[in-house]
Amino acid sequence: MTRYKVILEYDGTDLIGWQENRQGPSVQSILSDAIFSFCGARVDITGCGRTDAGVHAVAMPAHFDLPGDTPADTVMRALNFYLTNKPVSVIGCEIVANDFNARFDCTARHYIYIVLNRSAMPVLDKNRVWWVPRKLNVSAMKRAAEHLIGKHDFTSFRASECQAKSPIKTLDECRITKRGDEIIFELSARSFLHHMVRNIVGTLVEIGVGKPYDIDEILRAKNRSAAGPTAPAAGLYFVSADYSNDASPADK
Repeated sequence: MTRYKVILEYDGTDLIGWQENRQGPSVQSILSDAIFSFCGARVDITGCGRTDAGVHAVAMPAHFDLPGDTPADTVMRALNFYLTNKPVSVIGCEIVANDFNARFDCTARHYIYIVLNRSAMPVLDKNRVWWVPRKLNVSAMKRAAEHLIGKHDFTSFRASECQAKSPIKTLDECRITKRGDEIIFELSARSFLHHMVRNIVGTLVEIGVGKPYDIDEILRAKNRSAAGPTAPAAGLYFVSADYSNDASPADK
């Protein structure tokens, strides 16, 4: 058996998310079908994360094992052939050590969230941004975001169905930049709670429109109702993941 690490790009608009189930097409099921069409094998696919319905990915790592030792570039070309007209594409593929794990070996995960802040609704970016027509105070959002950096109990930003054992996470980055009509939120951490990014963005946008939220009070409350609403899935993108230098290549 040979273990492959792939990097996936996908448009989550019409997908039920990463996880395969019977409710509709998922990233996992689409990739699994492509692998089966290529080599006739049904394999377990482990992703770096589990994005929700409607969430997109710029470069999502995953791994799986295949019989034999087919070159990585051949696997990539074959999978993309069977992914034609699908909302998933393999943009990278390499052979890795048999103990590599796309989920557990990850040392950092990076997301961006895009808010379109203008009066006119989006047409070209429909389902790819959160349209907020009310003018946002970027400076106020930046000041609030600084209080989220570091190690905290993020219970107030955690979905009720979150299955993480602990609500304590370390947020390494929460950067906000304005680019024309777009406001970009960049968040990085080793791991995130379910809906944590969307709940943070939803709260910061509320602050941006003038709502009197206090981040320190929200964190101390340890109660989801203390924070703002969950931002829509459409504006969220899994951007990339970091691994230690010796975590992936098979020849190291």
